[in-house]
This record gives sequence, structure tokens and C-alpha cells, in this order.
Amino acid sequence: MPLGVVVRKTPGVTRWARWNWSAVAVLPGAAPARWMELRREGEAVEYHAATMPLILWASDSEAYLANLSDHRPSIYVVMRDEGAGGAPLTMLLATASPYEGQDYADNGEDIVEKVPMPEGLIAWVSDFALAHHEHEVFVKRRRDRARIDLYQDGKGDARIRQASDVYRAPNRGLP
Repeated sequence: MPLGVVVRKTPGVTRWARWNWSAVAVLPGAAPARWMELRREGEAVEYHAATMPLILWASDSEAYLANLSDHRPSIYVVMRDEGAGGAPLTMLLATASPYEGQDYADNGEDIVEKVPMPEGLIAWVSDFALAHHEHEVFVKRRRDRARIDLYQDGKGDARIRQASDVYRAPNRGLP
């Protein structure tokens, strides 16, 4: 599904960051766009930054269900502060998987924003996840039943000749 990403630019709060960029909304079924200005309020500007495909995978259905069980299901928007081709940010990914969003947040180079899902998108992701989810039953691993404590395979290190207890102190040749 094509998913438009709305990004807001506001003045920075420190002298080291001139602007603060944050993803604030997603537009399901949006037309292609590239940094199209949507609205301006003083110095704050909202852009339709990009339209990216939201791809759902059957193997990630558990992650989608975890996202949907949150009090506010979200889309994770991944951006990079590269500014390629005159754009202030490079839009990398929009995903419904919180696990994938966490992977991008861990690298420290990308900006990952959690944007609330609209109701229609929640229903679409929910239908997909429920149709493709296969519950895996937890099976506790059991130990082998072989008893390895019943026979003694040697006394200590085979390279050292010892006829008696392997736990005795070694003889240092003292009287």
C-alpha cells in the first residue's frame, strides 16, 4: 500500500540544531510526492515528504500483532539526515513492525519516529496479521535420559600417571 509521510519542520531549541524534523502523520493510499509543502504556521512547516510502499510480510505477523496490541498502534518511519538531492532528509522506510523499527533505532545513525496509525490502516494490518499468523506452541526442551555419571572414564589427566585419588595434592619431591 502506498503510504505518504508527513514531516514537520520546527525551529531548533539549541544553537547546535537549527531545525527539528519529526514525522507527524501518515497518509494511506497517497499519491507520489517529494517534499510538497502542506501547511505553514509561523516558522513551523509541514511537508508531504515522500510516498513509500508499506509492505507486510507473513513472517512478521507476530510483530504486527504486538504492534496492534499496543494502546496506540503505530507506523515506524525511518529517516536519515543525509539530505540527498536537495531534500533535507532521506526517507528510508515505513513499517508496521516494531521489531524492524527497533533494529533501525539501534544503529544510531537513523531517525526513527513512531506515528499513530489511522483507523483504516489498523483494520488493514489487523486483517493481514490474523490471516497469516500461525501460533507456535512452546515446547520445553528436555534433557537426554542417558546417565553419564554411572561409569568413570579415567582418573584425571591420562598423561599423568596416578594410581590413586586424582584430587590429592601433587608430590613436589619434598620429604
